[in-house]
Amino acid sequence: MTKKLVLLATLAALLVPCAFAQLGTTAPTSTVSVTVGPEAGLTINTADAPLTTAGTNFSDYTGTTNFTYFIRTTQSGGTGNITLQVTGDFAPSGGPSVANPPSTGDALTYAVTASTPAVKATGTLTSSKAAATAVASFGANARSAKTGNTGSTAWTLTNDPQYATGSYTATVTWTISAA
Repeated sequence: MTKKLVLLATLAALLVPCAFAQLGTTAPTSTVSVTVGPEAGLTINTADAPLTTAGTNFSDYTGTTNFTYFIRTTQSGGTGNITLQVTGDFAPSGGPSVANPPSTGDALTYAVTASTPAVKATGTLTSSKAAATAVASFGANARSAKTGNTGSTAWTLTNDPQYATGSYTATVTWTISAA
């Protein structure tokens, strides 16, 4: 009985390496592929931009909205844009208005700063409720840092004596695109 048990254990020990043997090649391979397309993202870092005045008589109200953008455009013929639009005019009524200002010349304007690869919109731009207005554009093969690139809009709102006293809020909607 002992001899049979030893013989059986020896046979089992000889068969164990066969259980771990691989079939086929010893270093199989596979192929991994990816198609990288244009992509864009935008983060508004200061969602609320309180506009304040310097305190002298009817000095314009000013404030800043900071943003971070992420972009990758197509290598050949690629484009991209950042725009903004006042989608909710100042409320309640009686104060400033983008669509129907109480006095001619009242406006919510802005100036842009943006890091490369953005081509920032230049000059003083007037925001609109009717249409999106420019913030920045991108050309072919534009690529931001993985952590994003920065920019800002410096807002100026006319301080018109015709505004009724009170607190007013407007909604600005931002868009970014890449092709």
